[in-house]
Amino acid sequence: MSKLFVIIAIDNPDSLALRQATRAAHLDHARSIGDRMKYGGPFLTDSDTPEPRGSLLILEADDLAAAKAFAAADPYAEAGLFASVRVEPVGAVLGSWLGAA
Repeated sequence: MSKLFVIIAIDNPDSLALRQATRAAHLDHARSIGDRMKYGGPFLTDSDTPEPRGSLLILEADDLAAAKAFAAADPYAEAGLFASVRVEPVGAVLGSWLGAA
C-alpha cells in the first residue's frame, strides 16, 4: 500500500546555473511516477525577483526506502545541486487535491 512522503531539498549557495542546466531532466524524473507525484515546486527567495533555492515534492511511494531512492535518483541530487535533502513520511488530512474530507 502506498504512503505519502515529502522531500525537502535545499540548494547549495550560488547554484542557479546548475539548477537551470539540469531542470529538464529533473522534471522528466518527477513526471516518471505519474499520478504518484502529488506536488512539486521550488522554494523561492523572498525578493522582488524570486529565484529558486530548493525543492519540495510530495509523492506516494511503497515505503521510506523507495522514497529515498527516488530522491537520490533525482538529476538535481545526482548533479550535486542540494546542500541537504530530507525525506519524511507525512499524513494527508486537508487539501483540495484530497477530494471531500
